[in-house]
Amino acid sequence: MELVCPLCNGLYEHYVSCPSCGKQMTDQGPLVDYYDEYSPYLSNDTTQLVDGVSHEKCVHVFKCTSCNRDKRIQIERVRM
Repeated sequence: MELVCPLCNGLYEHYVSCPSCGKQMTDQGPLVDYYDEYSPYLSNDTTQLVDGVSHEKCVHVFKCTSCNRDKRIQIERVRM
């Protein structure tokens, strides 16, 4: 069994309210996808080493479409 991010794999959605305006924020994907133009194409084994959190978590960027604030949320990976 391997650990996978439930948001990256579409297993569920995570809802976050904007701390500034209270509107619902949208998931913009994992933080590691924003490191450079090749990051989204790297294997999970590689990207899990550079995101700064434990292997059991995946950091996602959520953005408010109303006020443009963003927030980073750590998502627990699940065993599959």
